[in-house]
Amino acid sequence: MTEARVWSVTSTTPTVEDAQMIARTVVAEQLAAGAEVSGPAMSVFWHNDELGEDQEWRVTLKTSVMVRNKLAKRIQELHPWAGAAEIVATPVEWATEYYVAWVEKVTAAVE
Repeated sequence: MTEARVWSVTSTTPTVEDAQMIARTVVAEQLAAGAEVSGPAMSVFWHNDELGEDQEWRVTLKTSVMVRNKLAKRIQELHPWAGAAEIVATPVEWATEYYVAWVEKVTAAVE
């Protein structure tokens, strides 16, 4: 089985401004072909040995397998939570060839 050509990379941030800044930066740098910011969502989590609860904003980025790891590294650099940033990726199992070509064309400029 071959690796997916397009990936959906997601991170959460404490503010909408943080999510928008990450989205704008990585799309401008062509590490992602596009981004969506959604929220707020109420998050319940275990951190620093205690239960926490707060609002978070989600940024979802469309990228290619070619730059997925570079995108994750850049999100980590930009993220206000530094080493604790949530960065997860899911392969896009199916997409139209037009969509895949668009994502690959936009992100190919990075290589």
